[in-house]
Amino acid sequence: MSSTQVTRDQRGWSVFVHSLRSSPGLGRLLSVRLSSQITDGIFQAALVGSILFNPERHADPLAVAGGLAVLLLPYSLIGPFAGALLDHWDRRNVLLYANLLRGVIIGLVALAVASGAPDVVVLISALAATGASRFVAAGLSAGLPHVARREVLVATNALFTTLGGAMLTVGLGVTLGLRAVFGDDNVGSALTMLSGIVLAVVSGSLAHGFRPLQLGPDEPDDPGRSAVHAVSVGLWHGARAVAHHRTVAAALSAIGAHRLVFGMNTLMILVLTRQMGPGDGLDRVSVVIGFTGAGALLAAVVTPIAVARAGRYVTLLVALGVGAVAELSVLSFEFAVICGSAFVLGLIGQIAKLCGDVAMQVDVDDAVRGQVFSVQDAVFNIAYVGAVTVAALAIPDNGRAVGLVVLGVVLYLVGMLVVRLLHPRGHWSAEPTTVRPTVTDPAA
Repeated sequence: MSSTQVTRDQRGWSVFVHSLRSSPGLGRLLSVRLSSQITDGIFQAALVGSILFNPERHADPLAVAGGLAVLLLPYSLIGPFAGALLDHWDRRNVLLYANLLRGVIIGLVALAVASGAPDVVVLISALAATGASRFVAAGLSAGLPHVARREVLVATNALFTTLGGAMLTVGLGVTLGLRAVFGDDNVGSALTMLSGIVLAVVSGSLAHGFRPLQLGPDEPDDPGRSAVHAVSVGLWHGARAVAHHRTVAAALSAIGAHRLVFGMNTLMILVLTRQMGPGDGLDRVSVVIGFTGAGALLAAVVTPIAVARAGRYVTLLVALGVGAVAELSVLSFEFAVICGSAFVLGLIGQIAKLCGDVAMQVDVDDAVRGQVFSVQDAVFNIAYVGAVTVAALAIPDNGRAVGLVVLGVVLYLVGMLVVRLLHPRGHWSAEPTTVRPTVTDPAA
């Protein structure tokens, strides 16, 4: 890598700051992401609190796994199809209406919780809200290259994605505060959940401020082709694009490995924190989530530097290797060590996610970008739910699942092997400044 390139990449943050000041669209998109993800944080934390840490309800690990499957798997299966709509409709309108729909659904879920409806009813109702949230997230990522300069996509992704993740933690904090005010029973959980509606409406209103087609797609589908046609070919086009771009396939492999480990760890932590003596288990879970969020926040600083100096290939390999070491430390099953491991895994998971986002935004054509981001969502959710389900079947009552931790270490090592096999060795630059890479370009 030339010294000129290093200098250019190291200046990425200052160029980004200038871009943020000079591009109202970039600042507006950041506002949409932040408000949207605070909504996600409030809704998810309120939902978990209403089911797992509600004295009026009792859920065992297998029930938790089943609930997550209900929440995530259906969208994961239809997401690559529905993601085609992001390449068919004006993404500004998608962000507006998906957010408004999400607000309505959150209200319905809160009503189900307040009425004491069974967990299955609550979770099925929450499914639609989760699907709308993922649709918004994919639309934000697909639209980012339209308001950010190409040479600062790594820095922009690092800031946007990481601040968005931090907003999930903010949403959790809001939820904890509101639970203290409203209580942790069914009615209190419902009132807490309702606060997410306000921010969903704010997010949609901010999205409406974009000009028509400002977020793409560059070339909307032929008006003669219906949305049904776009959806019907969505999975095929998204999967084909991933297969044709080895940088994307490698990044998705790293993300998938991390999500498998993260899913198993999630259930272990939920069970462990309920066995750690008196006190609110949700408070202990919140501490772990806070450490995870702090690690993700650090990724905003580490990732641009690492990619600029070593490239995405080396960055992904090192991240997965560090993840394997951090996962191994969980074998102590001490809360302080778990918090430290959560910090490291939050860091390396976000690094993998940022590398994947840049690969999809830079290496994939805008015509199929929404579909590729939906494929990423499917990898995210299917890997996570599959891992939680396996953990639910294998975890002991005290949560000390040695076999699952060892399996997590192995998964990170397998992820390293897959990245090494798939990722082109010559792809040093994360943000090409001249010609968009193709599958035949040795620099891709």
